[in-house]
Amino acid sequence: MPGRFRDFVKAVIDLRRQVMILDADMHADQEAVLLAEGSRQRDLWGINLYPQLDGEDWLEFDSMINMRPSFGNRSRGVDDATTRDGIRTLVSRLVRR
Repeated sequence: MPGRFRDFVKAVIDLRRQVMILDADMHADQEAVLLAEGSRQRDLWGINLYPQLDGEDWLEFDSMINMRPSFGNRSRGVDDATTRDGIRTLVSRLVRR
């Protein structure tokens, strides 16, 4: 599954719709596609997947689209533990390793 960045793949998750879009130059590009398809901004989260890594290291919560102080997320990561768990669950359901 290596993407255009060789060692990782960018992805954006919509937790409400339970969908994920993979592999683009920027998370913002994936975000725009999902918004055009009916996703809500507050349900979208940017992540990176590192297929060669094991355990927790293979999923990274890091994207500019995650910075939404108005929704309580003040970093490029995902500050809320419940949201991180929801993302992990969705990714594990959608991605076969």
